[in-house]
Amino acid sequence: MSDIAIRVDNLSKQYKITTARYRHDTLRDQLMDGLKGLLRLNGHRPSGIGRFDTIWALRDVSAEVKKGEVLGLIGRNGAGKSTLLKILSRITEPTSGRADIYGRMGSLLEVGTGFDRELTGRENIYLSGAILGMRKTEIDRNFDEIVAFSEVEKFIDTPVKRYSSGMYVRLAFAVAAHLEPEILLVDEVLAVGDAAFQKKCLGKMDSVTKEGRTVLFVSHNMAAITRLCAWALWLDKGQTRHFARAEEVVAKYLGSTAQEVPSLSFRHRPEQAPASDVIRLLEVGVRTENGQCTPSLDARSPFTIEITYEILRKTSNLRVGYRLLSHDGTVVLSSNDMDTREDDPDRHPGVYLSRCTIPGELLNYGLYYVSVGADTPMLRSHFLLEREIGFQIEQTGGVGGHFSDGRPGLVRLPLHWDVHRVQ
Repeated sequence: MSDIAIRVDNLSKQYKITTARYRHDTLRDQLMDGLKGLLRLNGHRPSGIGRFDTIWALRDVSAEVKKGEVLGLIGRNGAGKSTLLKILSRITEPTSGRADIYGRMGSLLEVGTGFDRELTGRENIYLSGAILGMRKTEIDRNFDEIVAFSEVEKFIDTPVKRYSSGMYVRLAFAVAAHLEPEILLVDEVLAVGDAAFQKKCLGKMDSVTKEGRTVLFVSHNMAAITRLCAWALWLDKGQTRHFARAEEVVAKYLGSTAQEVPSLSFRHRPEQAPASDVIRLLEVGVRTENGQCTPSLDARSPFTIEITYEILRKTSNLRVGYRLLSHDGTVVLSSNDMDTREDDPDRHPGVYLSRCTIPGELLNYGLYYVSVGADTPMLRSHFLLEREIGFQIEQTGGVGGHFSDGRPGLVRLPLHWDVHRVQ
């Protein structure tokens, strides 16, 4: 008996996109144009309809997943990940190629599928469970666990239209998380809820994978991909870019999305600058203690992350900061300019510079990226620039330098040891 759970062979999917010749500015224009088109239609294309463009969402994708394996699907938005899952779920048909599924399959492609806002939480559990492929006996058996996981016990008989958005997504994920198929397709479910619930979701997914089920898991969370998945498939513009062990694929993917560029300026291209109506990013850079921007930093020396921005109108409670990430997407540390501000003075229009120094002998050797952003806490996000700045911490001696294989881990602090003879 074959140990293959999913086999994809030269799978392709093409979509046709209709391009209108012009845009109708008013409903009257649209109605009049439609009437003229009917009067002039003599076997020709109606007025206002342009040519058909085609786009390949998938192109000659092939892969095999063995029973009990967890495969991560990664790639930029529009790379074809969700299209592949929809074909495997039989939601859409491929243009060419084939996909074979060996075993009972369940899919979670959109949290909240099948929920009716007029029904209660209890009623929606049964409705959504049925749509997702669960039998009534399965729902009965898992009902108490679903409710407990969702943390909405007090409101289970309340119509979900009265739920907060957080309660809604918690209940929706709880139903889907308790599916019992042999093969599970999951698309971006860890993007729901608050941080605590996302951690809970990740734990649930971890337990599902350890039960020996076959899982196809789509996520932009690279740490979750490397934690949950043994293998990964990287799709790029509908085609297979790399298919190998998860750690290898994630490293190649992240390495391709950001270069070792120590500085970036938007001063001469303001239309491309990350911005809101409150703040516009002007520059971001990584500088040595001598003020130089360089992609290679001495592990023993401190360096500074500088963020230059323009305040466009008077504002308060503004927070500007960064996240430092390792090559595999793990967040090493994060900081913002509220860390050392005791008060919150208004910021008036003008150009500002926020600087943060990271001490030497802190980071281990390797490639790192910087993401910068600005927000008003609990109210809105102004911008987020993801992994556009990169640099290398070089091995230049010091702590750990005499070890041939270096030191594992992300930090390399020179800690104090007390060694003395006790006997």
